[in-house]
Amino acid sequence: MTEYNVPEITKDVFYVGAKDWDRRLFDALIPLPQGTTYNAYLVKGNDKTVLIDTVNPGFEKELEDKINQVTELEEIDYIVMNHAEPDHAGSIPYLMEKNSKASLITTEKGAKMAQTNYHVPMDRIKIVKDGEELNVGGKTLRFIYAPWLHWPETMFTYLIEDKILFPCDFFGQHTAFGFYEDDVEELIPFAKRYFGEIMMPLRPMASKAIEKIKDLEIDFIAPSHGPIYRNPEKILDAYRKWTSGETAEKVIVAYVSMWNSTRMMIKTMVETLSKEGINVCLYDLTNSDVGDIAKDLVDSRGIVLGTPTVLGNMHPLALYAAYLVKILRPPLKFGALVSSYGWGGGALRQASELLKPTKIEVVGTLEVNGPPTHADSEKIAEIGRQLSMKVKGG
Repeated sequence: MTEYNVPEITKDVFYVGAKDWDRRLFDALIPLPQGTTYNAYLVKGNDKTVLIDTVNPGFEKELEDKINQVTELEEIDYIVMNHAEPDHAGSIPYLMEKNSKASLITTEKGAKMAQTNYHVPMDRIKIVKDGEELNVGGKTLRFIYAPWLHWPETMFTYLIEDKILFPCDFFGQHTAFGFYEDDVEELIPFAKRYFGEIMMPLRPMASKAIEKIKDLEIDFIAPSHGPIYRNPEKILDAYRKWTSGETAEKVIVAYVSMWNSTRMMIKTMVETLSKEGINVCLYDLTNSDVGDIAKDLVDSRGIVLGTPTVLGNMHPLALYAAYLVKILRPPLKFGALVSSYGWGGGALRQASELLKPTKIEVVGTLEVNGPPTHADSEKIAEIGRQLSMKVKGG
């Protein structure tokens, strides 16, 4: 049997999760340039032993072996399911088959999901209420409801004596590098990327969660993806800004171009915005990482979308980008749309309709036939100046 590294975070609290170095895509959508982790934690009380979260299917045996290096798997009394998604709960059936006495701790909504997705019988489920506590002998777990972060059944677990918050996906980041936050050089960019991909559409609920835990004494934040924070104030400060929708004088520019006409329009727009002192983040959608786009959407105040017309509609990549803006619900306030066409337009109309529900104030649009003329470039520059004024005043 492999002798695994099983770090002890504080006395009798062990990390038993798994690193997935090779995974490069999550939810068939999110790129993982540095892999990810499935964090699970073993808490040994004087009377009872608790496992907090499990691991992604395929890593069950590694989890079992790590647990057995600390105690026997059969000695676990409770398995806490903070969140029912398979990357955290997928090993529950395996563990509960190996251990016939363990009870699953979850919320009422989580109990239904455990029955549906993992076939856990109701007589092995312990439903906890918001704020309920469980003493396992020298260690007390408090369960804190955190619905829609990012599923309806989600809760946090707080270990009172050791001041450890186990918030599952909240405060997470996708990287297999490092163990503590100071081991990861790109900590905030990776955390911001994760927030943009997962939590940004749920900012009102995220803000409520931040408020709910504000009075807790927290020495460690132990999420279910990425490193553990032993200096948690840095990530807490970042989340306070991101959940409040705080933005900068920053514009994200996303475009696709087939025969360089749209690219020429975008170049004029970018130069204008830069000349006006706006921080510009430029993405060619043919080769951009959706995670990077999500990261920059977190605090951008404006957006420019550029697309050619394809058979009377937006280019599919631009359509995808506009749809991402719609579902991720970033705190964008202002926007501009530019488009080009060869024999017939239509992309601009579709883009305007798609973005209408976002409540982004579109300060200017321009659709040109063929390459932009000098007069077209002047119009684009004027739209850029108007957008800059809005962003600076926003």
